Amino acid sequence: MKLRPYQQKAHDAIFTEWEEKGTQRTLLVLPTGCGKTIVFAKVAEDCVKKGDKVLILAHRGELLEQASDKIKKVTGLGCAVEKAEQTCIGKWFRIVTGSVQTLQSDKRLSKFSRDYFDTIIIDEAHHVLSNGYQKVLEYFNSAKVLGVTATPDRGDMKNLGSYFQTLAYEYTLPEAIKSGYLVPIKALTIPLTLDLSSVSMSAGDFKASDIGSALDPYLEGIASEMEKYCKNRKTVVFLPLISTSQKFVEILNKHGFKATEVNGNSKDRNEITKDFAENKYNVLCNSMLLTEGWDCPDVDCVIVLRPTKVRSLYSQMVGRGTRLSPQTGKKDLLLLDFLWHSERHELCHPASLICNSDEVARKMTKKLEDSAGVEMDIQEAEEEALKDIQEEREEALAKQLEEMRKRKKKLVDPLQYAMSIQAEDLQNYIPSFGWECAPANEKQLKYLEAHGIESNEVPNAGYASMLIDRLKLRSKEGLATPKQVRFLERKGFRNVGTWKFKDANSMISRISANSWRIPKGVQASTYKPEGVE
Repeated sequence: MKLRPYQQKAHDAIFTEWEEKGTQRTLLVLPTGCGKTIVFAKVAEDCVKKGDKVLILAHRGELLEQASDKIKKVTGLGCAVEKAEQTCIGKWFRIVTGSVQTLQSDKRLSKFSRDYFDTIIIDEAHHVLSNGYQKVLEYFNSAKVLGVTATPDRGDMKNLGSYFQTLAYEYTLPEAIKSGYLVPIKALTIPLTLDLSSVSMSAGDFKASDIGSALDPYLEGIASEMEKYCKNRKTVVFLPLISTSQKFVEILNKHGFKATEVNGNSKDRNEITKDFAENKYNVLCNSMLLTEGWDCPDVDCVIVLRPTKVRSLYSQMVGRGTRLSPQTGKKDLLLLDFLWHSERHELCHPASLICNSDEVARKMTKKLEDSAGVEMDIQEAEEEALKDIQEEREEALAKQLEEMRKRKKKLVDPLQYAMSIQAEDLQNYIPSFGWECAPANEKQLKYLEAHGIESNEVPNAGYASMLIDRLKLRSKEGLATPKQVRFLERKGFRNVGTWKFKDANSMISRISANSWRIPKGVQASTYKPEGVE
């Protein structure tokens, strides 16, 4: 099986981390539906070719079965199993799918030498910090480790960064949609306000039992709203409790839907999901069972009635509907969002799927709420949000720049530079991995100063690394240098970081020829070289 371009880049980046950079524990981030299992199947195959024994580690039997099936399909290699009464010991297979619940027992671990596995691949790696995973990984502490997960938020990344050393590769949801590997997402805010002010917290998120109680009075109204938007769609609904899910099924069927419910206790779970796949039902309700390891490509509507603060969980839920379905001609995913009323906590909304900036996410969410009842493409909504806040941001940045220009420095303040080149990732940078949090090293500081950046203002090694990479890229693209930026912005020019090197050089030459004064007819605050928007 030939890998997609981004899958091949991911595969190559992983081996670069392991073999060229000497990284032991690295992370791969791929949105749900982008073939993470295919990628790590090829990684496992190539590790086997190098003589490695590979462990695929997961917390659910369905994930292990999927991994084993995909590895067989993609590579032709069989897998041994380490789960319950099954063991890989004595088997000749070089790839093992293992249950973390089984392997974490002292009795089970003691059967293996500590160097038994050369490579460990963790599916759904956002669970890696749990005690069970850590116990297994600590036991096989000489193995190379790859974690695979869907798009995490900053909080997740910072947590994962306490174990993983680097991010080998990340493919974003907008990139996947733009390239045609996932369907566009249409967000629709429902003008029905649900009160969560009485819901308590547990383990950093809303307590499921409290949500269920708070949700009950609104189920009838939600079903009525669904009649307007979901009648001709294949819908998955995520709810907090089994009892709430079962109650909602009864209500939906009264409203003319063909609805059913599945939960962890369902003995006929496979039959139910099969019937749903075969369109015997058009709505499938579940109490958070289908967040991982279940695929039904023709699902084209997702309703999240389990509000959450955790972006990775939210992404998993929405990801049940983002896959392509050529057989049914699926064009998009309709994502229903509600006007959750919560006084204390920031909830995940459609904006959480694509916005890196909290400012943009808040603006986009407000825009969707103001347009309640109207479908909006989430990428278009993000672009509109960016456009809406551009003037606000420009004004705020101008004030900050003015303050910085007053400082008589020979070098450019890193924040000033980030604002000038409109580098949002640098402006909002938060370190995730351990090495990123360390102070910048001497080599990094010397490089930055040689290229015109004030090194004393660089907060950590991660920021220094990102800044150096950006300087190298800008040099390759022929963009203005930090020293050009510093000189021209002190003269009152704006956003010189977006200029070409030749344009900045030309203006500096004109100013020099004019006795270091702005040439006549040039208004510095509004001047833009030709080609700069």
